[in-house]
Amino acid sequence: MMKIIYVFLFLVLGLFGIVFAVLNAAPVELHYYFGSKQVELSLVIVLSMMVGAVLGVIASTSVIVNSRREVHKLRKSMDLAEKEINNLRAIPLRDKH
Repeated sequence: MMKIIYVFLFLVLGLFGIVFAVLNAAPVELHYYFGSKQVELSLVIVLSMMVGAVLGVIASTSVIVNSRREVHKLRKSMDLAEKEINNLRAIPLRDKH
């Protein structure tokens, strides 16, 4: 059932993409450092979004790596604390009375 929903969503998004490209097919002048070129507006928008997404992933990589490192360190500390608790529970209690 979920595969059908995913296929349907993929087809709807593809249809929106095609309609977007057709509606924004006007050529625009793209100026960059070494020259200029005429390209379709939809291509410029889609490429800009893709570059932004890639730069966002690159920018968040350090945060993700640091979070995973902290999780690993906390799990190791938790395991050590659990072992210590189990060892303390295994020690027999002795009364001085």
